[in-house]
Amino acid sequence: MQSLLRKTPFYLKERYVDHAGYMRQALAEAEKAYALGEVPIGAVVVLDGEIIGRGHNLREVLKDSTAHAEILALREAAGKIGDWRLNGATLYSTIEPCPMCAGALVQFRVKTLVYGAADPKAGAVDSVIDVVRQPRFNHQVEVVAGVLEEECRQIIQRFFQALRGKKADGEMAELVEGARLEIE
Repeated sequence: MQSLLRKTPFYLKERYVDHAGYMRQALAEAEKAYALGEVPIGAVVVLDGEIIGRGHNLREVLKDSTAHAEILALREAAGKIGDWRLNGATLYSTIEPCPMCAGALVQFRVKTLVYGAADPKAGAVDSVIDVVRQPRFNHQVEVVAGVLEEECRQIIQRFFQALRGKKADGEMAELVEGARLEIE
């Protein structure tokens, strides 16, 4: 990878982005959520090649319906740079954002969204509705979909298979009682 960058002309280096590498960081955040019994979604915010925000679902742990991975990563990033405007930033999410998180991308002025797996039941970018590219809004977000899609889908499937197993055994965990997201 580094040898490729050394051979790349200077005017193209700024355009080269390791989407898979950053998505692996988001997947690491999703694993943290999984370990807590949360729906395993992870997100990172990248600005100028540096991760400035990380988040994983904490909705059940914090008893906060807004504690989605994307929201937490955006809040951390804004705190780190001291501005709510994340101009030029890219958010990586293991799953297509819900309406709330997609709206937050617009509000935080995120330049690009990169997501792994689509969410056919609640996705607010490509699947159900498109919140981030509304021409009437004062900001639109560029979208790259399907990065490490299979890995992102697998962690969600693994979580819900385990959850169904607990239901079958009558051992429903309190932390995941309200979980509804499923990727077929």
